[in-house]
Amino acid sequence: MKDYFSLFWIFAKIGTFTLGGGYAMLPLIERELVDKKSWLDRGEFLDCVAVAQAAPGILAINVAILSGYKMKGFWGSTAASLGAALPSFIIILLIALFFHGYQDNPTVRRIFMGIRPAVVALIAVPVFNLAKTAGINYRTVWIPVVCAVLVWLLKVSPVYIVLAAGLGGWLYARKRRMP
Repeated sequence: MKDYFSLFWIFAKIGTFTLGGGYAMLPLIERELVDKKSWLDRGEFLDCVAVAQAAPGILAINVAILSGYKMKGFWGSTAASLGAALPSFIIILLIALFFHGYQDNPTVRRIFMGIRPAVVALIAVPVFNLAKTAGINYRTVWIPVVCAVLVWLLKVSPVYIVLAAGLGGWLYARKRRMP
């Protein structure tokens, strides 16, 4: 029971105090689960993130479900996902109740304008950390760059990128197994 509460608490703390969504949460989740608790190794965490990105839904919840399941099965995934979702739900509920009266306040607008650049940085850091963990180097950096250009400039659906990457990975692994 203690492990389930610990899992819930880790994700609840991260979900409460992280701005910027799932990508901003990744380094904190990694620090807790990999570095501090040693419940997952880096490869397992990276696998959870890769599957979470490919699955539909919210990245942080998907990572919580996958890592919780990896560590403690069904109830671990339940505890982790509740920990990740509950703080956001409560915060959004409170904002919805009280923000309507303050949305036109110039101070509130300036605060949100100041938060935006910080959120970009909070998202950029985990992207670079994931790239390093995934083994992106000068020979493979073209892959994420091409994917980003396809999605950003050419408006290719990320679904097609994920499907093509999965197929390419499968073909590559199959080719390497052949004698």
